[in-house]
Amino acid sequence: MSTDPSGAAELGAIYRDQFGFVWRILRRLGVPPEALEDAAQDVFVVVHRRWDAYDPDVPIRSWLFGITRRVAADTRKRLQRVASRSEGRADTERLGDPADVAARAEASDFVARFLATLDEDKRIVFVLADVEGLTAPEIGAALGVNLNTIYARLRAARLRFQTARAEWTGSAAEVG
Repeated sequence: MSTDPSGAAELGAIYRDQFGFVWRILRRLGVPPEALEDAAQDVFVVVHRRWDAYDPDVPIRSWLFGITRRVAADTRKRLQRVASRSEGRADTERLGDPADVAARAEASDFVARFLATLDEDKRIVFVLADVEGLTAPEIGAALGVNLNTIYARLRAARLRFQTARAEWTGSAAEVG
């Protein structure tokens, strides 16, 4: 296999630019904190291995999402086969007002519990749209799903989120 320096530079740039995106998607797709680093590296190993198959007409995030989704599923399955360990929280917040840290942790736990209630199709669309900021056409391209289906899944997930949030905050008046 010949080494293409320009390809290596491009892969390095993609790694630097997209690592955070891959990390967040893995986390939101249920990869536990202790496995995130390995899973993220696995994504970029696949990217490197499949780079020749990348179609430049496809947005890089859409292509990366497809790989990340498969790696997340494989990681979850592998971890389920291994004896379950307690999932300690990897708290990245070192300093700050304890009340703020507690509120962020509580909100984060709420979102994680909410995402766990969604079927995978709605969860993925919700995360990509409302957390990662991808457009519906980008999501449709990444998932290979009809645009109307993306909009329907997103609407259903948003309504469920709105209801869950109102129940969590105790203000059912927020549900519209």
